[in-house]
Amino acid sequence: MFKYFINIFLLFFSVFVVAQEQQKDSLFVKQNDSLVYTTNYGLRLGVDISKPILASFNSRYKGLEIVGDYRIKPNLYIAAEVGFEEENSIEDYTNSTAKGNYIRLGFNYNTYKNWLDMNNEIFVGYRYGFSLFNQTLNSYTPNVSDINSGNYFPANSIISGEKTSLNSHWSELMVGIKAEIIKNVFVGFSVSYKILMSIKEPENFKTLYSPGFNRIFESNTGFGFNYTISYLIPFSKK
Repeated sequence: MFKYFINIFLLFFSVFVVAQEQQKDSLFVKQNDSLVYTTNYGLRLGVDISKPILASFNSRYKGLEIVGDYRIKPNLYIAAEVGFEEENSIEDYTNSTAKGNYIRLGFNYNTYKNWLDMNNEIFVGYRYGFSLFNQTLNSYTPNVSDINSGNYFPANSIISGEKTSLNSHWSELMVGIKAEIIKNVFVGFSVSYKILMSIKEPENFKTLYSPGFNRIFESNTGFGFNYTISYLIPFSKK
């Protein structure tokens, strides 16, 4: 009988030891599962350096653009660009200058799945753009040499001088990348396809360039790109 109780005791002791080991393993797994890797959330501000580079090679252009975004979800950012541009457009018979300010508002969605402690992006985005600008007709040369073929530019059809309070509205789709080169410092590149929604133009003359939209083609579409350097001001970790 004593031997029987000894065997039962050893059995319960073995079960108890195994249960304790399993509990330890369970706690260890739970502790491991509870580990959460956080990343910075905050305001990222920067500048488009492609514009001053372009201005250094093109004397007919001036521009400056400030860029920014704010992270609201792991892969979603609200974004904006504010800038100034001046472009002198020289055509066969006209010389005109558009000058003004613009703003673009929208969002970026990051499609790239980062490794731990990485904050890189491959994003798609949308912007609504609005520009206020003036346009100056610097000079024009009426073409009256071939009226029979329709190549005719009457001298009284254009009034020279500056036209103010012009505006344009457009939508644009973007794709781009952003990479963190050192802690909280990012470089980025993006391209965009723009669709003009409306534009207020001067009488008797077509606007060839709108700040923020770039060159306006007959199809009312355009393209743009930027190359940015920005810094993240972290407000929190999530």
